[in-house]
Amino acid sequence: MSIIISPSLLSVDFLELKIELERLNQVDDLWLHLDVMDSHFVPNLTFGEPVLNKIKTVSKHKLDAHFMVTNPDFFIENFKNVGLHNFTFHWEAVTHHDRLIQKIKEFYPSVGISLNPSTPLSAVPHYIWSKVDLVLLMSVNPGFGGQKFIPEIVDKVIELDQIRHANQFNFQIQVDGGINEQNAGYLIQAGANNLVAGSFIFSEPNKNYSERIQKIR
Repeated sequence: MSIIISPSLLSVDFLELKIELERLNQVDDLWLHLDVMDSHFVPNLTFGEPVLNKIKTVSKHKLDAHFMVTNPDFFIENFKNVGLHNFTFHWEAVTHHDRLIQKIKEFYPSVGISLNPSTPLSAVPHYIWSKVDLVLLMSVNPGFGGQKFIPEIVDKVIELDQIRHANQFNFQIQVDGGINEQNAGYLIQAGANNLVAGSFIFSEPNKNYSERIQKIR
């Protein structure tokens, strides 16, 4: 699998959102990572449907929405016309996981589950792995950008990659939180093939995002 880099728009300069998106359009093999928060599941509130509708008119990249929300079911139909490629919900927020996955697949090409750093892989029943297209392992506690990477997540990536290969599952392994040029290589070697990076990319002083993206790719 090729390595996808997913710049997190949580770290973008929102006063220059259109210009920032156009800069990212110059780089290939990107997803745009959209952290949708409800200030309930996590203590932060971010953008909603109106902003995402604007983003899809400018960006050429696939939109990857990470719903850090208490009730992801509520967002499925509300966001169905936004043009999302991937819809990821938090495992910890849901009781009837299988039913939710089926509902998401009715509207979106890709469905993902996200696990907090403290949630073990054993919390997910084995049959679920075959039903998802992406597994997002949080390498920080969700809710805010700019946090420090939790290094123990590398072992979690290795364990998940072993599950994937042993059963010939096709899901992508995505990692989000504190990604930079120091830890990206370890994560890719461990089996990750989709890396979310926000602060590291958008803090580049000359706005040369392609250079930062290449460093972690």
